[in-house]
Amino acid sequence: MRQRPPPSRPACATILWCLLVLALPAPVLPLSAAEAFPAVAAALVDASTEFPRAAATWLEVQVELSRRGFSGGSIDGIRGPQSEAALKAFQRREGLAETGELDAATREVLQLEAPALVWASLAEADLAGLQPLEKTWVGKSQQTQLAHETALELAAERFRAGAAFLRRINPDLDWDALTPDTLFVAPAAEFVGRLGRAARLEIRLGARTLEAFDAGDRLIAHFPVSIAKKAEKRPVGELRIKVAIANPDYTFDPAVFPESAEARSLGRKLILPPGPNNPVGVAWIGLDRPGYGIHGTPDPAKIGYTESHGCFRLANWDAQTLLSLVSIGLPVIVEP
Repeated sequence: MRQRPPPSRPACATILWCLLVLALPAPVLPLSAAEAFPAVAAALVDASTEFPRAAATWLEVQVELSRRGFSGGSIDGIRGPQSEAALKAFQRREGLAETGELDAATREVLQLEAPALVWASLAEADLAGLQPLEKTWVGKSQQTQLAHETALELAAERFRAGAAFLRRINPDLDWDALTPDTLFVAPAAEFVGRLGRAARLEIRLGARTLEAFDAGDRLIAHFPVSIAKKAEKRPVGELRIKVAIANPDYTFDPAVFPESAEARSLGRKLILPPGPNNPVGVAWIGLDRPGYGIHGTPDPAKIGYTESHGCFRLANWDAQTLLSLVSIGLPVIVEP
């Protein structure tokens, strides 16, 4: 049976759902890919596979959890601390033992609804919108937008994947020569289901996690988060959401970046245009403490570490998901 796209899919979406592995026999990955990453190569199922079925690999776990709002960071098919934390959060939500293991009880509940990998492409407009990123703050402020620089960067963010992972499962692909007709393999994680509305957020500084709960106290989303480098810039207690903005611009204040030689000599603030390479990414959720907020980032590889100047950073795709859950006045509980 041919897989149909979800109703919320925009007309210009770039996943070629008609070429889902579920629907048609997929081209076989070159031997080099199978040798380099056999678990990923095996995840390209043929038309005889039936869904739903239990998730069987860490790639499938990462993809299915992401579809349900439980992010383990960049999808890479490898078990890691953030993937384990996402699985434990899901187990807690489902009333299971928080083992972080793909045990029998978890497999019974975590059913894969569709293939973990799809054949995808980027549209002509996607490729035309790529733009080199200036190296200086002044240069960035003069750009029309802070867009993705490369097709690989764009694809990695869109499909919630690590760039190295996409290279690994597409070993013969020249990402710099991509055209709208170029097919590549990517995680089937572009779309997240309807998760509901959050009644509160909880940020655990020690665990580096942000979780959303609905009015019935049900956990509806889990994300890895980065926190401030300096302990004195990590607020603890109850905050509230003051503003929520998609695709924000960014006011660069040199005083906040004393480590930057350019900032020290600049002597004025700058307005940086919106875009995924904006310092706050594609979403800004401002809190009722001046200068503090929850936002995206152009560098998802650093999520989960103490990298920020005082805000809470999420991968851009997680920040977009969170933006759809929150409202003005929503309590944000920050725990040590």
